[in-house]
Amino acid sequence: SDVLAAGEGIETVLSLRQVLPDLPLAACLSSAHLAALIFPPLLRRLYVLRDDDPAGDQALATLDARATDAGIELIGLSPRLGDFNDDLRALGPGALRAILHPQLA
Repeated sequence: SDVLAAGEGIETVLSLRQVLPDLPLAACLSSAHLAALIFPPLLRRLYVLRDDDPAGDQALATLDARATDAGIELIGLSPRLGDFNDDLRALGPGALRAILHPQLA
């Protein structure tokens, strides 16, 4: 696919699967692995499911520089709470969809 959403943790990525089941997703298992994501050959847009912490900020910045160099549009998606799993559990699926909707291109 030319679109991919990648996140740090399995819980974050599975939370998005609950509300956006057709979006291709990748769980990278750590912020360091997220920053080192190998871009699929056809990728043109990368959504980064950032955690709201310094490690998430750093992974997003690193990926942004790499994506720009590769000609890939990067869009960071931000949770309202600590991460998207926190949003899903505390606010519910409808609220998570509402949080994501204005952030998606």
